[in-house]
This record gives sequence, structure tokens and C-alpha cells, in this order.
Amino acid sequence: MANTSRPVGRTALLASAVALLGLVGACGSESSTSSAPRPTQAPRTTTPGTGTATGTAPAATAAPSDTAGSASASARTDGRCHTSELRAAVGRVDPGAGQRNFPIVLTNTSDRTCTLYGYPGAAFVGASGEQLGPDPERAPASPETVTLTPGKSAWAGLSFSSPQISGARTATPAALLVTPPDEHDPIEVEWTAGEVPVGGGESSVSLTALEAGTGP
Repeated sequence: MANTSRPVGRTALLASAVALLGLVGACGSESSTSSAPRPTQAPRTTTPGTGTATGTAPAATAAPSDTAGSASASARTDGRCHTSELRAAVGRVDPGAGQRNFPIVLTNTSDRTCTLYGYPGAAFVGASGEQLGPDPERAPASPETVTLTPGKSAWAGLSFSSPQISGARTATPAALLVTPPDEHDPIEVEWTAGEVPVGGGESSVSLTALEAGTGP
């Protein structure tokens, strides 16, 4: 009986050991399965980072693009000339057939190319700033866009009948206010050409549309 119990006891012990080893193996297998995605997840966690970098890339390239656009604006004609970018002058009188004709010249003093279209505004004013006479009448024309690169000019013709011939009432202006097309702020130009008609018969002053150059 004693000999029979020993093998049985050994068998039971071996069975317990095998069962224990199987349990340990199972635990090790579960640990390996749960940690396996982590190495594969690590590259995935960098994907959002890559997405962010891609998202900021347009912003990084947009700045040079905007800068390039601003720099090339000087070579484009996509904007009108503003008062602050222009210098105004009155050219020499060009008399003819009882008329007095003056070129009003607008010169681009900025570092960009800009455009002028249509008629400038013009008004004679006295020393205290009061307007003398009505606004000039616009001579019929088909205006064209004038492109002014830096330093270039456009001109419009200011004409009126000689007061000595027309007999119109006259005044001697202190200045001529010239307003570029579509602008509100005028440029004051000293008037040194003497009397102008401000009332009475044949007192109208006419103005032509702008064209390239500094005069006829």
C-alpha cells in the first residue's frame, strides 16, 4: 500500500507542476499581447504631429507669397494713383485762337506703378481758400486708363477764353486745387498765370480727360 501511494503522490505532484507552468505561460502570453500594439501605436502618435506640420506649411509658404505679392505690386497696375503718390504742376500756357491752354500734369512720385482714369478735379481759389468761379466743364472725350510707372506723368488740358477778348469778369487766383480722379484730397498748386474768368459771358473753363505725357 505504501509503495502504491508514492507513485500516486508523485503523479499528482507532477500534474500540479504542469498545471502551474501552463498558468505561468498563459500569463506571459497575455502580457505580450497587450503591449504589442504600443510599438505599433508609437508611429501612429506621430501622425497627428505630421498633420500639424502639414497644416502649418501653407502658413509658412503664405508669408513669402504675400511678401512676393506686395513686392510685385510695384510692377502691376492693379491700383489707382492716390493723392499722396502724386505731384501736380501747371505747365506753360499754350495760347491759340483767343484761348489760353494749360497742361495740368500729375506725376507718380511713389515707388509703385499705378493708374489714372478720367478727369482730374480743378478749382481756382483765392488767398483765403475761397473758390473763384464755378468748377470747370468737362470736355467730351472717351477716357482711357493711363498707367504711370514711378516718375511718369499724365496730363489734362485746362482751357478758357482770354478775358481780354471775352470780356468776362475775372479774378486772380492764388492757387489751383487739383484732385486726382476718384480721390478726395486735392493738391494745391501755386497759380502764377494771372487772371482767369470767374463770371459773365464766355467765362466757362473746360478740362480734358487725362492722357499720358506732360502736355501736347
